[in-house]
Amino acid sequence: MTNIGNSSTPATKAAADTSPLLQSARFFTTAAQFNQLPAGNLPEVAFVGRSNAGKSTAINVLCGQRRLAFSSKTPGRTQHINLFTVGLGGASAGLLADLPGYGYASVPLATKQRWERFIAQYLAQRAQLVGLVLIADSRHGLTPLDWTLLSYSSPAALPVHVLLTKADKLTRSEQHAQAQAVRDDLQRHAAGAGLMAPTSVQMFSATKRQGLLEASQVLEDWLQAPADGEPAV
Repeated sequence: MTNIGNSSTPATKAAADTSPLLQSARFFTTAAQFNQLPAGNLPEVAFVGRSNAGKSTAINVLCGQRRLAFSSKTPGRTQHINLFTVGLGGASAGLLADLPGYGYASVPLATKQRWERFIAQYLAQRAQLVGLVLIADSRHGLTPLDWTLLSYSSPAALPVHVLLTKADKLTRSEQHAQAQAVRDDLQRHAAGAGLMAPTSVQMFSATKRQGLLEASQVLEDWLQAPADGEPAV
């Protein structure tokens, strides 16, 4: 079942518009292949998106930091998953995974195919994953490459939260229309892509700090949800 969420949360003061849990994010490790990913059972949330969709900027502003996630000077070159640990009081509570941007043709075909195999395996088989944040430019909506990426995650039945970035480039009425278009797109095509878990959509602007509260709440809910069989505290 697909549950398409709504959002028009206005920007608020920087001191209060993102979560202390996310602000605790620190670099943990990087992995270029599946067997390099850290073991353990900490819940993990992955960020994915086309190159130039604003993924690194979104991660940085959500975590209240300037240079936590980096953008490659040459889009499409980064082929690693970077992981950041979050947790309060000195204890790790979860991980954020920054996946390489996709959509550029500036890398050899063999490199692209290797990256695709790695990401497909990661999204389908990484047991610690509890949610997927898909970053998409609000002016363009979901592209065929986004749908391919979502199909990789379908075996794991991960909930997906779509951040429609660069919302400040649109008028308020255009934002509402584009968000609804993406919801409709998901409703029409989720079954075909194998998306059986809940899916939500919101507008987001790092520049105007729009949508930080809603996105932070989604991430906190995923990271702090009790594991199967464990009672909620």
